[in-house]
Amino acid sequence: MRWIFRILGIIVALALCVVAIGAALPRQHVVSRQAIYHQPAEAIWQAIMDYEKFPTWIRGVARVETFQSPDGHPGWTEILSSGMKIPLEVTDAAPPRRLVTRIADPKLPWGGTWTTEITPAPDGSVMRITEDGYVNNPVFRFMSRFVFGYTDTLDSYMKSLGAKFGEQVTIQN
Repeated sequence: MRWIFRILGIIVALALCVVAIGAALPRQHVVSRQAIYHQPAEAIWQAIMDYEKFPTWIRGVARVETFQSPDGHPGWTEILSSGMKIPLEVTDAAPPRRLVTRIADPKLPWGGTWTTEITPAPDGSVMRITEDGYVNNPVFRFMSRFVFGYTDTLDSYMKSLGAKFGEQVTIQN
């Protein structure tokens, strides 16, 4: 019976450590990643703005519902395979070179913006995404920093875009 209490004590101590470390981490983070695509900027722009087709090429997105923000900006909600809903809205766009989107639900445990910049390259285009994000929940902050990594979603998105074009891309800082 004592071993059960010891195991429970260890579990509680680990959980408290995760919360304490997460609370000590900064709430805000900024990360950037880039990839080279053998596509013109216009093709990349078309793909990233055709959000209704995201379920065909972004892993984990089951469906998309469109909306217009109260400010009149276009937006969409990504419904993930898990059932989670992530509403996103365009806050700035300069086709086909620059797109800024933000998570449009302040009740989520994380949020922020993605600034996507597409520039010509000798054999196509370079797409750089800068995430200016925050994580409110200390447990998720711990997980974001030490388990998932801040760039996991960026990397997955960029690789999925490459696969959509039949390319294997290398992600760079």
